[in-house]
Order: sequence, then C-alpha cells, then structure tokens
Amino acid sequence: MEFESHHQSLEWLRERGFKVNRDIERHDTLDQVVVACRGWEGRRETLDFEIDGVVVKVDDLALQRQLGVVGREPRGAIAWKFPPMTATTTLERVMWDVGRTGHMVPSAQLTPVQVSGVTVKLATLHNAEDIARKDVREGDEVIITRAGDVIPRVVSPTAKAQKRKKRSPLPTAPEHCPSCGTETVKPEGGAWTICPNRAGCPGQLFQLVKQFVSRGAMDIEGLGEERVLQFLRDGLIDGIAGIYDLESDRLTALEGFGETSATNLIEAIEASKARPFSRVLFGLGIQGVGFVNARNITGHVRTIDALLEATPEQIAEVPGIGPILAQQIFETLSEEGTRELIERLRAHGLQLAEEGPAPDEIDGPLAGKTMVLTGTLPTLTREDATERVEAAGGKVTGSVSKKTDYVVAGDDPGTKLAKAQEIGTEVLDEDGLLKLLAT
Repeated sequence: MEFESHHQSLEWLRERGFKVNRDIERHDTLDQVVVACRGWEGRRETLDFEIDGVVVKVDDLALQRQLGVVGREPRGAIAWKFPPMTATTTLERVMWDVGRTGHMVPSAQLTPVQVSGVTVKLATLHNAEDIARKDVREGDEVIITRAGDVIPRVVSPTAKAQKRKKRSPLPTAPEHCPSCGTETVKPEGGAWTICPNRAGCPGQLFQLVKQFVSRGAMDIEGLGEERVLQFLRDGLIDGIAGIYDLESDRLTALEGFGETSATNLIEAIEASKARPFSRVLFGLGIQGVGFVNARNITGHVRTIDALLEATPEQIAEVPGIGPILAQQIFETLSEEGTRELIERLRAHGLQLAEEGPAPDEIDGPLAGKTMVLTGTLPTLTREDATERVEAAGGKVTGSVSKKTDYVVAGDDPGTKLAKAQEIGTEVLDEDGLLKLLAT
C-alpha cells in the first residue's frame, strides 16, 4: 500500500492494532511546531519516562525521499533538544584520583539527588583551576547538571552557599599521589598537578589500560573497568601489551569466567588487532594525544616507524600540534619503555600503519577547512563527529587559532568557545555541523 504522508502510515498501523504513541501530532506551520515542542519541554517532569527532546519530521513522504540521508542522519527529521535539567544538593567531599598521564583529577562526592531521573552521587570537577574559577567548596550547596543529559558536573555554588560566613577552604590538589604516594608537581604555567611516577604508579597503569580497551581506542568488549582491575591485581597482565598474552585456559581458572565468556573475550581481543593505527596511537595514552590529535598524527605521518624517526620540528607540522606538544610527544616516544611497548604490540600484529587516502587527498564539502570540537554534542560523540568531518575532507584540531574555520560547540564548551568568539571564528552547533556536511 502506498502512503502519501508519514502520519497516514502511522494511523494505518494504529487502526490495525499496532502500538503507536498516542501523543504524535501533525502541524501545518513552524510556529505550531515550536509551540508544541515548548509544551513538551514544560511537561517533561510530569511524564512516567525520561525524554531529552522531541523529534520533528517532514510529513510528506515524497519530500522525505527527495531530501535524502547524510550518513545515518535523515534530512527530513531533526531533534528539538531540551536544555539539561539541574538540581541542588550538598558537596560533601572533594576526592582526588590520578589519571592515565599522572594528572590529579578531582571529583565531587554529593548528597544523592535525582537529576533527569537518575540518582547522582558523584560529579566531575575537571581540575584545581576549574574548582577555583567556580569557587566550590566542601559543605557548599551546589547546582549540578548532567552535561548532554549524561555526564554529571558541578555548575556552581548556590547564592546561599556563597553568602555563608564559615565556608571551607578552597580545595587544592594533593601534595602526594593518592595511588603511589609520590610527591606531586605542578609545572610552571600548567593547569594540572601531576604525579611524575609514570612507570611505577599503579593508578596510572590502571587508567592507561582502561583507556586502551575503551570504545574510542581498541574497543575490547567484555574488558571493562572491573576486569582490568582484576587482571592487574592478579598479575594476569602487566599492562597494555599483556592483554594480548592472555589465554583462554588462564581465564577459565578465574572466578566468574566460564568457557564461553573466556572464549568470547579472547575473540574480542583478537578482533581488536584490526583497529586502525590512529586508535592504537590514541590507546597508548601519550599526554596531549587524544582521539583528534591521534587521527591528525597518523593521517600526516602514516606509519609508526616514520613517527618514531620524526624530529620535534616534523611532528609540529601536524595540524593542531604546536612546538611544545611536539617536543612532549617526541620525548615520550623516545623513552625506552614506550619503544618496548610498541615493539610488543607490533609482534602481536596490531595495526601500526595508516591505510586509505591521506586527509589532504579527500575531496569533499569540507576540503581545506579546519574545525575544533568542544563541549558535549546532543547526539554525536567526539569520535563520530571527527570521523564525519574527515570523511568530508575537513580537519579537526584540538585548539582554536586564526586558522580555524569553524568551532562546533555543545554543552559545557569551556575556553575554546570563548577564544572563538574573541577572534571572530564562526561557531556552529550540532545541527549547523550536519547542515554543513550535507552541502
């Protein structure tokens, strides 16, 4: 049966007993659509289920087909996203942990509170400078939100908290690493306090392995935080490369592992060997080499051997890599431990060369354009957005400069958005990015 409109097809299904949402509405003008969406925004807290927005679709099916699809995104539909919900609670304690590169990372222990239907007990505080900027202290009543309706973060103290006569001292980074006890240092001009014990800090090793197996890197299904911690604690792995030494019979001897789960994990580890070079480089946890910079480096340098032989000046030729970061990358790659790790990964058959065309060889709607992504986008992960921009011939870098053509900003964008506004760089939201990709 042929339908002329999407609404007509839904009514046909409803009449035949299929479950169709009773709240679907059809409107004739954009003004009516705006009123309806704002009405849903006002009702969201009264619903029996969680929503973070409303989907608006073109009703004419012929027009839908004419508009087409870009990647996975139909041009005939768009999401009206609601602003993240907030709540107030008490910041009970600021806790410090060590990250994969030794950074002291603070988090807020909160009196449990409901935000967007989820009970939140912990929230991110980013770093000591962020704490000082927001002026949040233990014992304060604070405003929290879920950035992108996912990641809980502390926004600020309430006005009531700021007027308290006896507020706690401003939290500062610990003088000794909470994981290994090494005295911490804060480089001059740096925003982070760091544990310098890169080789011997168990906290850094855990965070490093956790990143290596994560979705943005090697994406090893079945190897989550608890398993990583268990394998390191029990001596089954000595770090990243040790993952590829695991054998099924050693796993079945562990509590919680049967033959099927052990086989599935070994197969997932084996499948990870096919991940591209950029993901391997990102997984190595080199300071300053996140997902975006890893893709830029491998797109420019192409092989691990060329990267190991590159001088700081040659590394600085990579888009988004300045001379200071280039020197830092060069020094990390020159370390004996890093080179031994790379050779172990090479022996296990991981991808250490980039395949396909170089970014400069791609002719697309964003050819020659440079973008910076900041904040949390409504539907796209940082990895998805980066891959789409590069597939369209564009480049994504980590810092804003006069050479940046666009900044794509989501929730909690930070200083990159301010820099873009200061120098007059065009700022897009996610919808603006998708429209640009579709041109």
